[in-house]
Amino acid sequence: MFLIEGVASLQSGSVSLLADAIDFFGDSANYILSLTVLSMDMIWRGYAALFKGLTMALFGAAVWARGLWTLQTGTTPEAITMGSVGLLALVANVSVALALFRFRSGDADMRSVWLCSRNDAIGNIAVIIAAAGVFGTGSAWPDLIVAGMMGALAITAGISVVRHARADIVTARSVAPATTSKPSA
Repeated sequence: MFLIEGVASLQSGSVSLLADAIDFFGDSANYILSLTVLSMDMIWRGYAALFKGLTMALFGAAVWARGLWTLQTGTTPEAITMGSVGLLALVANVSVALALFRFRSGDADMRSVWLCSRNDAIGNIAVIIAAAGVFGTGSAWPDLIVAGMMGALAITAGISVVRHARADIVTARSVAPATTSKPSA
């Protein structure tokens, strides 16, 4: 989906589709990382979640930067492409979010996977609304507002994952020495 949305973003000029495409790419990388560390010790899962949280926040900042650039150039996106691709992405993301719903309260690593999917579905609905707004007004503002909100959502989710990951790392460090120490004589 990130390839489809990325191409559609370039063709339509939509920052909110670009934000969603970047998020899809990040989620794909996050899922691979989560599966890689799933059977590892908590400290490694915590470090993986820390990396993912920082990446999520970085993606949000990149969306804000692109939105500012688009604001300065005055480009208005093509609404039909935005809405069509946003709807297709919504179907994909709701399917994944439903499959991951039971993991929303797990460790930081699993929580980050859930947050990514949830954020994507919310983002897709917002892109569809933005497409309707662009169609109705002929202005880029609905797209830019949604892109700004998607950037904020990525940043706040990233901060949440970083906090949870740091707590998991502290917990793992405090438990690890106790399980590896020898009893005193």
